[in-house]
Amino acid sequence: MKLLRSRKALSTVVTTLIILVVAVLLATVVTFYAINVVTTRVQEESLQIFKLHTWHNGTTFAETSFLIINTGGRDLVIDKISVRGQESPWSNVYYNKTSDTVNPDLPYIIPNSNGTLTGKSVTLGGTDYVLVPADTDLILKSGWSMIVYVTNPDHVSVSDIGVTIGVTIFTANAQYYKEGNVEASQ
Repeated sequence: MKLLRSRKALSTVVTTLIILVVAVLLATVVTFYAINVVTTRVQEESLQIFKLHTWHNGTTFAETSFLIINTGGRDLVIDKISVRGQESPWSNVYYNKTSDTVNPDLPYIIPNSNGTLTGKSVTLGGTDYVLVPADTDLILKSGWSMIVYVTNPDHVSVSDIGVTIGVTIFTANAQYYKEGNVEASQ
């Protein structure tokens, strides 16, 4: 009689363990499937910064330029641009959005007498890109490029020529940082 009971007890333990293992494996499979579905369908933000230059004209004017390419799967909003850790006001930012592939390097643009780039354009590969003054956050579509010029970035002086400084682009989800040397404009 004891032998028969012990077999039943052993059978109950084994059955319980099998049920637990199957339940854990099933939960694991469902979790991995859910993670896979979510991660493959989420479009991520990705921004690349190219052709960074900062120039100083040797007297009172500095200028930073760079090319931003939105390589991510969704549109993004640029909240802030800072040069050398100092936020650049939108009134000092000039841009042109394009779906073109921009290959040539960005040149220094001689400013207007009031230190702005209003009405200025940049010619790259035979195409003129008119620079538009920014007045608020900038929206960049997925797959598009943006040519950006920042006039008189704060804390850049003639004594910084040859010094490495950083530019940071802030979006709602991330910060993108790039370094370059300050160059003489002439």
